[in-house]
Amino acid sequence: MDWSHKSERIVPDPLSNATLGVVRWSPVKSIWIGGMTAVAVIGGPLLFRWDAFVVFLVLSAVTLCCGHSVGMHRRLIHNSFECPKWLEYAMVYSGVLVGMAGPFGLMKQHDLRDWAQRQPDCHDYLKHGGGIVRDGFWQLHCDLELTHPPKFVPEARIAHDRVYLWMERYWMWQQAPLALVLFALGGWSWVVWGIAARVSVSVTGHWLVGYFAHNEHVGGPMRWRVDGAGGQRRDVPIAALLSMGESWHNNHHAYPGSARLGLDADQPDPGWWLILGLQRLGLVQDIKTPAVLPARPALSRVSDRDGGCGATRVGMRLARWMRRQLVMRAVLRDLHALA
Repeated sequence: MDWSHKSERIVPDPLSNATLGVVRWSPVKSIWIGGMTAVAVIGGPLLFRWDAFVVFLVLSAVTLCCGHSVGMHRRLIHNSFECPKWLEYAMVYSGVLVGMAGPFGLMKQHDLRDWAQRQPDCHDYLKHGGGIVRDGFWQLHCDLELTHPPKFVPEARIAHDRVYLWMERYWMWQQAPLALVLFALGGWSWVVWGIAARVSVSVTGHWLVGYFAHNEHVGGPMRWRVDGAGGQRRDVPIAALLSMGESWHNNHHAYPGSARLGLDADQPDPGWWLILGLQRLGLVQDIKTPAVLPARPALSRVSDRDGGCGATRVGMRLARWMRRQLVMRAVLRDLHALA
């Protein structure tokens, strides 16, 4: 079994088991996402305005890209780059605004799932096994209680951080200040679209990408295989831009410590583009990519062509054609001038 990329926060003991457990309805979790969705479905059409829809799009892009993908996932969970503490706080806070969980809750959920999926087998809840309806209800409205779970032990720099402890304790309430600002600027329409619709779409969309990336019966494309893993993760190319690059999940499981998830030219990765922009501003250093990560013996490349974004490949071919046309026109102009 390949342990070269295991999480140091998950500490199993001899009894720890990834398969034995009970899925129970979580009232708080269910009311949270159910309430947001109900307000969005009922209030969204009634209070629709184009400026509110733009607010929804902008806030979704900022919180998902800067917050969830770069701040929460690539920085806080995987430490795939270094940045000033104030920037880390700002990005993680915007990740909390996505509405999925606080920083500790998201780390635990992420690392427990990764640990379970490295075992020979794990509970259907942890590998998104089974049908889409059951999995949707489980993930959005229930929690899994493992009979013998491993311990979750965050590193000291995070575990004792008062800012992160505050974010975790009041993560649902972090929507309130933003809601007040939106109400002052655009009334209830901005609140419904900027809070309820955004949280509902973001959380449900995150689950959908996870379902199609983890469920082996769905069968998305993959370019990498990890020997000894209980399941092989898949890419979800159609969601690459909407997920800010997170849907290149096969790449991520191949190189969990990489700040870049879209590893090939036909795999757009907005989160990576943001990291490069911050690097040019001098705000990000020590960026980890597959080129500098330790070799992983259990990892093998199984395809060079499967997956990728079709629209990106078409755009790349169009760009090459346009470059050739420009070169040919320049040559013809030079020949004409010589004549």
